[in-house]
Amino acid sequence: MEQLKVIEENGMIYSFIRKKMLVATPEERVRQNFVALLVNRYGYPLEVMAEEYAPDYHGRGARSTRADLVVYQSPEDLARDYNAFLVVECKADNVKIRLEDFYQGTEYAAKVRAQFLILHNAKETQFFSVDQQKIPNKQEAFHQIVSIPRFEELGDERALDAIRSQTKTFTREEFTKLLRACHNIIRNNDKLSPEAAFDEISKILFMKIQYERDHKGSEVFTLSRFRQLEQDYEQFTRPTLRLRRMDMPYMQVLFGNTKAAFSQEQLFDPEEPIRIRQNSFEQILAKLEGYNLSDTQDDVKGIAFEEFLGTTFRGGLGQFFTPRPIVDFMVHVLDPMEGELICDPACGSGGFLIKAFEYVRDKIEQEVRQEKERLRRQLEGPGYSQKGQEVQRRINQQIAEMQEALNRELDTGVPGGRLYRLSHECIYGADANPRMARTSKMNMIMHGDGHSGVYHHDGFLNVEGIYEGRFDVILTNPPFGARISKDQKVTENDRMTPEQVRRARRRYGKEYDQALRQVEDNIGRPLLSLFDVGKYSGLTEVLFLERCLRLLKPGGRMGMVLPEGVLNTANLRRVREYIEGRARILLICSIPQDVFMTAGATVKPSLVFFKRFTPQEEQAYQQASQRAHDQARAPYLEEEGQLRRQQEQLRQKRTRTPEERHQLAVLKKRLQELDAAVEEAARPLLREYFDYEIPVAMVEDAGITSVGTLSAGNQLPQLLEEFSSYRREHPLWQAASHPVSYRLAPRGEVYRVTEEGEERLP
Repeated sequence: MEQLKVIEENGMIYSFIRKKMLVATPEERVRQNFVALLVNRYGYPLEVMAEEYAPDYHGRGARSTRADLVVYQSPEDLARDYNAFLVVECKADNVKIRLEDFYQGTEYAAKVRAQFLILHNAKETQFFSVDQQKIPNKQEAFHQIVSIPRFEELGDERALDAIRSQTKTFTREEFTKLLRACHNIIRNNDKLSPEAAFDEISKILFMKIQYERDHKGSEVFTLSRFRQLEQDYEQFTRPTLRLRRMDMPYMQVLFGNTKAAFSQEQLFDPEEPIRIRQNSFEQILAKLEGYNLSDTQDDVKGIAFEEFLGTTFRGGLGQFFTPRPIVDFMVHVLDPMEGELICDPACGSGGFLIKAFEYVRDKIEQEVRQEKERLRRQLEGPGYSQKGQEVQRRINQQIAEMQEALNRELDTGVPGGRLYRLSHECIYGADANPRMARTSKMNMIMHGDGHSGVYHHDGFLNVEGIYEGRFDVILTNPPFGARISKDQKVTENDRMTPEQVRRARRRYGKEYDQALRQVEDNIGRPLLSLFDVGKYSGLTEVLFLERCLRLLKPGGRMGMVLPEGVLNTANLRRVREYIEGRARILLICSIPQDVFMTAGATVKPSLVFFKRFTPQEEQAYQQASQRAHDQARAPYLEEEGQLRRQQEQLRQKRTRTPEERHQLAVLKKRLQELDAAVEEAARPLLREYFDYEIPVAMVEDAGITSVGTLSAGNQLPQLLEEFSSYRREHPLWQAASHPVSYRLAPRGEVYRVTEEGEERLP
């Protein structure tokens, strides 16, 4: 059979089925490419296909619902409107496919008693077998399978039964095992360290993802496909190359294309090659070729990738990974909302950012599903089943258009949509370790996006999008125990590039000029000088504590993993007083030391949650502090006054005798003693005048064993339930929520309704 090639020119695209040029809308492009796929890969002739087709159901002259694409078993079946074989619904938007979102396709497949249903968009394709006996319950009637029959298999019932039995079972456990197997190939063949082997796995994964994205999920990047491309390169491309540096193995050429495709994300150094032999590369392709990563749900890829990371880096780089039960608990405690800005300035592998992204995404998806159902009922109106077929057809079309509009809200690739804003405008992170910054980006892409705000940068310093007073939520597990020495300086290398500065100024306006000064005004100065607590301690966890408070907006909240020494050792008392004067403690949760044992931690950790003072709370604290100090100073006022008068008299003398200089020193020491006595007396008074309850919990099982496996007695969910109840009874913060609803206009347009007004959805 001759291969079809999609024809598009001057804004028009050719329909092989209807034999005419059509307007090349995004939806039409998706459909025509899928028609070509059915012909070229599965062998279906055009004569058994129909587009925008509304058959005569059961010979009653009732034509209502139209299918994007319907495929029959023979031209004769099509001519006499006999039961369809395949029903295909195509969408241009690349949102996650859910059966309930493809209302028209499921309705159509049920009515025409189709054997298979295909749901396809610009990102993925899902195949379903249809059990007509269970049609009243649609969720049970559609079973996801691996593929559909080829045209030549239509008369073979045994082959059809085998295809129906091949349910899609690509689980995260399978993917995790697969990644480990690929990792072992590199370690055995190329003798690389676990970290270096992981780097090479990442390169291949992104080559595969990029290829399958380019082919809209319709073609898997297999070993045979690679060899065909390599053969074409050797035969047609290499002989024409004149620059010797471009005369390289095709494996490196292909990786160069991938680096270019991800250049904005800065995933790889431009000069970075693949560092494994081609035999290893081909073995890994063979392992991966059964799976279309573009067509695999993000939650499957993401969780598997994260589990693979944990086993790969356990030990040497284990400090960059926070166990998932801890991450889940901390994110749920702070309950980030849509529209809030979220940051982790020491993001490691990106665990907190990923969970926060998923947490907010799930809220948005649930709201959109509820709105779809509400608007569907509104469109159907009372007595829908009693309405005529033509009326039902118009209503079904309106429902499909409404769902399509709302699906764009869930597409991270559609500017202005709710998930686009979440992934491109709300998630930020930085890590000073280049491998971990790259890993965090990769991890986030695997989970469905949100990677664009992650930087390879010192978390103590401002970078594009990460600066003081900007964030609603901070979640972090900073490095413990390391010290910043007085010799560590802010250097020229810490400056942002001119392109970054231009981009940031365009995006954030004049406020970014102030953010730039943190580095620009301190080149050559000690890093410690940027921190108020730097005069008390150079511990990284202490400095990150202040850094995170500075990053928060007034009223913003944060959760941090901290060594318990920060909370109770005497030499860090001044640090605690500094923090208590700027933030309210929301919750302290002591967890077992075992939780971070696999990461090499030797200190007992706590999970500590804060809220930066609002202006009103800051004022109340200052008033309480002033009152406490005034009361504590009262017994010493007379003595202090005398001492200061004596001090001033001696200072006014142009020359002083040795006895007078000694007297000045004695006066200074005594005044310091009085100040210390006042501070000591004011401390309990301040706690009395600025008093609030601090929930404290101690859990013996935080969901992780000493060897890094999940434990059965995790107590964190119960604590979360108790804290959530406490929070409802005692409002601890005012989240920056942005409620969203939708309105249908008389002509069927859908409007997003927010506090700022209404906006028509495209």
